[in-house]
Amino acid sequence: QVQLVESGGDLVQPGGSLRLSCVASGRIYSSSVMGWFRQAPGKVREFVALIRWHSPSTLYADSVKGRFTISRDNAKNTVYLHMNNLRPEDTAVYYCAKGSQYSSNLSDYRSWGQGTQVTVAS
Repeated sequence: QVQLVESGGDLVQPGGSLRLSCVASGRIYSSSVMGWFRQAPGKVREFVALIRWHSPSTLYADSVKGRFTISRDNAKNTVYLHMNNLRPEDTAVYYCAKGSQYSSNLSDYRSWGQGTQVTVAS
């Protein structure tokens, strides 16, 4: 069982930047996919971005394309979400997740972190 721990959430002004980190403990197979999701108050959890563990393949939600970048450091068992030009609508709890399918569906991810809060406000 892989455990995921997110960090890096903070209060930031509109237009600002943040980098979220997700450290994974346990074995991550080469076929694994790591994803970032977010959940705003009163809304359903939604897909943000994903990356394959042993491939540069990435996928982004349209709402973050061009502003967010997902990356990983296999040696550190860490996945990052670099967020630029943040908007108030990006305010949410951000979750890291591990799955085995190249998929934006929540149901395809079996391991989840506890989340980290990102608040974008002036």
